[in-house]
Amino acid sequence: MAPRSGRQLRITGHGYDADIASVGASLRALTFDGRDLVVPFGADEVRPGYRGATLAPWPNRIVDGRYRFAGVEHQLALTEPARAQALHGLLVWAEFEDRLVLDDRVALAAVIEPQTGYPFRIEVEVEYRLEADGLRQTVTARNIGADAAPWGTGPHPYLVAGPGRVDDWTLTLPASEVLTVTPDRLSPVAVEPVTEHPEWDFRDARPIGDVFIDHAFAELARTDGIAEVRLVTAAGTGVGLAWDEGCPWVQVHTADTPAVPTTHRIGLAVEPMTCPPDAFNSGVDLVTLAPGATHAASWRIFAV
Repeated sequence: MAPRSGRQLRITGHGYDADIASVGASLRALTFDGRDLVVPFGADEVRPGYRGATLAPWPNRIVDGRYRFAGVEHQLALTEPARAQALHGLLVWAEFEDRLVLDDRVALAAVIEPQTGYPFRIEVEVEYRLEADGLRQTVTARNIGADAAPWGTGPHPYLVAGPGRVDDWTLTLPASEVLTVTPDRLSPVAVEPVTEHPEWDFRDARPIGDVFIDHAFAELARTDGIAEVRLVTAAGTGVGLAWDEGCPWVQVHTADTPAVPTTHRIGLAVEPMTCPPDAFNSGVDLVTLAPGATHAASWRIFAV
């Protein structure tokens, strides 16, 4: 009988070991020289929330699960019932099939079939590859249907700097804008300078402390086109996540679960995104995938 998280695929190389679970094409564990870089979960465990999942065909939330595309109104299932939102796409619990399995590289694929709220057919391939500079994940979408489709994607790793919890680690987040949200449903309100919200200004590295973060950030400072988030311990070791201009947004979340002490602030979610929350309605950075067209986005997790 298969483990609850699906088939298990392990890749190794350059001091890194990564475990991939076929359900949701999820990054189940990632270590460097035996040190955790993400919050892991067990092979025979139902994946906790969205930990390590691949988000597609949208990341984050679609408000009320409703949107209009090409003149047609659509209603998605509300997969975040407490907030009445459609959250993190349609593939997080899908079983992906193996497309390529090598010692240091795997590729998995699944098809989003036309359904209520998303009547489009998209083939999604997720590749994990270990390189000298870390674990690279690439998500490639191909529209194999007859109609243009709205598209967005991103990952959902919870980064771990080392011993302790989020409060103990120092964050560098090179974003000069933050998307404010409503306190009850986390629905988008407005993009504002982080200078107006200094608690979320981490352009200069500083300890996170007890700050709550569950926001999307934009206007990312880049070097040679690459944005980079770093999370380190007081000793200076930790983890980083880097991505190119294909993801102009990043969601950051301090994993606050005060009712569940075992998971409360044990990792920092860092989620590069091709579009912001509710892009199916706002249209901001939304990809329109024409029939036969492809779109790829990638990011890299590395040890510090």
